[in-house]
Amino acid sequence: MFPDLKYRIAFSHIRGIGAVRFKLLAERFGSYEEAWRADLRALKEAGLPDSLVQAVLTERKKTDPDALVAAIERKGINVICIDDPMYPALLKEIAAPPPILYVRGMREVFARKAVAIVGTRMMTSYGKAVASETAKAMAESGVVVVSGLARGVDGAAHASALASSGDTIAVLGSGVDVIYPADHSHLAAQIVRHGALVSDYPPGTQPERQNFPPRNRIISGLSVCTIVIEAGEKSGSLITARFAAEQGREVFVVPGNLRAPQSVGTNRLIRDGARSMLSIEDVLSYLETASPSGTDRPFLPRQQQIAFEEPMEREIIELIQNEPLHVDEIARILKIPSGVLGAKMTLLELKGFIDQVAPNVYQKNLSLF
Repeated sequence: MFPDLKYRIAFSHIRGIGAVRFKLLAERFGSYEEAWRADLRALKEAGLPDSLVQAVLTERKKTDPDALVAAIERKGINVICIDDPMYPALLKEIAAPPPILYVRGMREVFARKAVAIVGTRMMTSYGKAVASETAKAMAESGVVVVSGLARGVDGAAHASALASSGDTIAVLGSGVDVIYPADHSHLAAQIVRHGALVSDYPPGTQPERQNFPPRNRIISGLSVCTIVIEAGEKSGSLITARFAAEQGREVFVVPGNLRAPQSVGTNRLIRDGARSMLSIEDVLSYLETASPSGTDRPFLPRQQQIAFEEPMEREIIELIQNEPLHVDEIARILKIPSGVLGAKMTLLELKGFIDQVAPNVYQKNLSLF
């Protein structure tokens, strides 16, 4: 166990302490134990906004890091820190990789070649067949199937990999002890025995809506390539495809019926430069020659034409691209008066450029950028 593991776990339970701030705390204090013991002044000098400083101080009064570790161990949950040799190598390459992962199942599965299979919850019979056949072929080739445990394509991919005696990883938008949807509890139990459930959210975290887009970066980050089976116009799997492209990983897309709403998103990905998957052999052939780090020809899905009225709007979007930030911190970093920033944040939210994921905490709209 890392000497300061219990303090890393404690910090991960505080909303607003993500990858960027984990790194900041380590650089400022030298260890997470020192950061946990820091007083109000030191935390402010480290660059944390007032609201987050108060959150740390409040959480520290009611949190026993040793008790957190004991509770996690009782639940059979493993913890992998970013400097742990067991941390997934491909995931470490992405921008702002999760500083800590919670895992139920086989940690060694992260050392193997993996492919993400994602798609709509409202899959057609054709989509289910392709997802199942693709996962089966991956499993039979010794490739780990990664997905998100959702209904539809995700569930079909996990189930088929398991039925083919393969291993699969489910990345959750909740704690690994909170299975969502609940009707996939049996499937999750199978995955624990033949793969892993993984999340960067601490145990007990509920499956809140804002948790799912960020977790998609882990699905693609664990994988050599991502396969999108079916995706509607606003499917979350399109976010996964964008993350994969930004991470320099290949994206394969199954062409769909021009009249089917489940194919609107996938067909647009192909239009924008994603690689068509015309047969499962296309992926298998790619895996034989693919670099461990991904592709030499990443594509980026065509974005909507974003019309920024002034440079300040672009600066705000760029600042919150890796993790959500509180308005106090945005104001401090960009040196914008709070009154001016408040009006600008309201306008950006009305335009649909940003989402408020907690009181006064914003992130970019991941479906646009």
